[in-house]
Amino acid sequence: MKKCVFAGTFDPPTVGHEDVIKKCLDIFDEVVVAILINPQKHSMFSLEQRTYLLGKLFAGQPRIKVRTFSGAAVDLLREEGTPFYVRGVRDAIDFEYENRNHYASKRLMPELITIYIPCEQAHLHVSSTLVKNSITFKKDYADLIPAAIFGDVTAMLEDKDV
Repeated sequence: MKKCVFAGTFDPPTVGHEDVIKKCLDIFDEVVVAILINPQKHSMFSLEQRTYLLGKLFAGQPRIKVRTFSGAAVDLLREEGTPFYVRGVRDAIDFEYENRNHYASKRLMPELITIYIPCEQAHLHVSSTLVKNSITFKKDYADLIPAAIFGDVTAMLEDKDV
């Protein structure tokens, strides 16, 4: 059975994240979606909220496992028993950043296989940062969030009074 890990902060999950995860299902038997805990970042959505959103987005899909993780990606890959690490890329800047991380991680895990999945052209501009900025400045972000969780994101923001 082939398994991959797709990790990120998912603050919040975007249509780009959803697209990459769906593409992973075309390649792998199991996809581990790992919400990385970064204590140096201040998240708009709590870890529990992000876990809920991803769980709801992929509810009924037994081949997707949503989990949290704190630490290095290579430790996560070893824990999950797979060398396959998926990275979504939008442009050359993303690719160069991810490629540098690949070579740094490869030193720690020689069997690492990083798979770059380019996003769809319609999603080139989509990022969690864009979503958060749109929320902060009270701009429309409906097309940036998967429809299945848009209502949940909106409700979570109302509870925060953003």
